[in-house]
Amino acid sequence: MTTSIPASLSARLETHGQMHTLAFWDRLDEAQREGLIQDLQSVDFEHLARLSEKARTETADPHSTIEPLPQVTRGADPAQDARARALGEQLLEDGKVCAFVVAGGQGTRLGHDGPKGTYPATPINGHPLFQVFAEKLLALSRRVGTPVPWYVMTSPANHDATKSFFEANAYFGLDPRDVRFFDQGTMPAVDTEGRLILDEPHRLFRNPDGHGGSLRALHTSGAVDEMRASGIEEIFYFQVDNPLVEICDPTFMGYHREARSEFSSKSVPKRDPHEKVGVLCARDGQPGVIEYSDLADDLRDARDPGGKLRFRAGNIAVHAISRGFVERLNEGSFGLPFHVARKEIPTVDAGGQPTKVDGIKFETFVFDGLPLANEILVMEVPRADEFSPIKNQEGQDSAESSRIDQIDQFARWLEAAGVHVPRGEDGSPLHAIEISPLFADGADAVAARRADLPEAVTADIILS
Repeated sequence: MTTSIPASLSARLETHGQMHTLAFWDRLDEAQREGLIQDLQSVDFEHLARLSEKARTETADPHSTIEPLPQVTRGADPAQDARARALGEQLLEDGKVCAFVVAGGQGTRLGHDGPKGTYPATPINGHPLFQVFAEKLLALSRRVGTPVPWYVMTSPANHDATKSFFEANAYFGLDPRDVRFFDQGTMPAVDTEGRLILDEPHRLFRNPDGHGGSLRALHTSGAVDEMRASGIEEIFYFQVDNPLVEICDPTFMGYHREARSEFSSKSVPKRDPHEKVGVLCARDGQPGVIEYSDLADDLRDARDPGGKLRFRAGNIAVHAISRGFVERLNEGSFGLPFHVARKEIPTVDAGGQPTKVDGIKFETFVFDGLPLANEILVMEVPRADEFSPIKNQEGQDSAESSRIDQIDQFARWLEAAGVHVPRGEDGSPLHAIEISPLFADGADAVAARRADLPEAVTADIILS
């Protein structure tokens, strides 16, 4: 039996000017034809047409007013921090909080073959990012006496490899029932005329739908339904490249809950005006994030009366999001807007050979949830304690810079516990230090194990 094109699909392709997607039909085998039909049937042509028209007609937003957002500063009020921490710990004990990591990326940019979460991150042992997070979650669960569920969003490119990695490592001590994997969604791309792009003669080109798509994937995967059934009310969101993240930070979760916030964000002060990080701010009175490349020079360099950058609230992609907000975003059509990215996209020419074409990708940003939330909160935290991502092969935000930052954090924990840590003229520790979260997952936990610590660090040291 020869696969034929359903009449309804053919009519939709004709209506929307997409018949070119069948250009290689006669060359395809049966399996390829069936795959192409399924691919095309999954496209919302009306929505795609609206997005394509928007991409062709949109103009730059002049941003009539841009102002800093109010922030809570961690450490500014120790008594308030303590109250928030107690509330956050109670939420964790009651099983109302889960962790959610966005881990759909590959390590290609780092020269690593595999999912980014498998990249070796720790200073001495080179434990992978997934292990760092798993052990932090295990330590937290033991401390609060309640397992903290972990939702891991993969991508079609790394889903199987990610699951296999966890299985091969026995989930790093976590109960497999507490770890849930699901795929990120994808979006077809179009050329500058709004025509779908073929990645291969039998398949559309698709790209991940952006980190904002994680909030749609939580819904479509059934994860939100699971959360509701198990009593989870708050979601701690983080990305896979930051080994310093304090997962499900009780203080942050407490501030979030106390403010009745639906969408809370952590920020760190920007290193300098030119740091390539988005800034949390208010645009025309609405909270959001302006990417570093879109912030005008006069605003980028502006200082407050104390000499600090006026727009210094660097977005580190750490959020607390209420489950109810995610549910509301997914009522009817998905609530986050799609943004346009113009890039060269791989495709095939008339002969079916690889080439590239100027195209348009559509993606969503998770921080676009800020203006849609009924209440929000932004909390500034020290960069040295919570943010040192592994994004680049060298320089800032690289594996080496993160290694240095991890060692320095571990050194500060030991020093606070009374251990002598020799430092060089530049202030950096003379010896490498690595502390497993299972030994201690913070300065207080290190201090509580003073009897297990040396009097001084005299060589590279691993505490596990």
